[in-house]
Amino acid sequence: MTNAALFIARFLIGFLMIGGAVNKGLGPDGAGELLVAAGLPFWLVWPALAYNLLAGGALWVGIAVRPVAVTAAIYCAVTSFFHLQVFIAQDDPWQLTIFVKNWAIAGGCLALAVAGSGAWAWKPDHPHA
Repeated sequence: MTNAALFIARFLIGFLMIGGAVNKGLGPDGAGELLVAAGLPFWLVWPALAYNLLAGGALWVGIAVRPVAVTAAIYCAVTSFFHLQVFIAQDDPWQLTIFVKNWAIAGGCLALAVAGSGAWAWKPDHPHA
């Protein structure tokens, strides 16, 4: 049961990350506008897309799950503040929902970082590493 749960967790979080990459690739304006509103350059959309794609892929196949999960938690925490900024500026309740969702995903990533990949991975983590 543990290996199946960890595989599903990796798949779901990886799906979210890859979905973010696809979303940025097909319509970079949404993420770019959040960056620009925070005083950052629009072009940062492209490294974010690459990170989403690589992190999601690594989680899917089970490579370097612990470090990838830690960086994904940090990524989710940092990007949540873009949504909080829009919520405060525009009083958009959906942005507050995304802010909270990102923190929940960061928590799931940290749990995955502690638990590791499980046995169903290309390169399984050592138990208690």
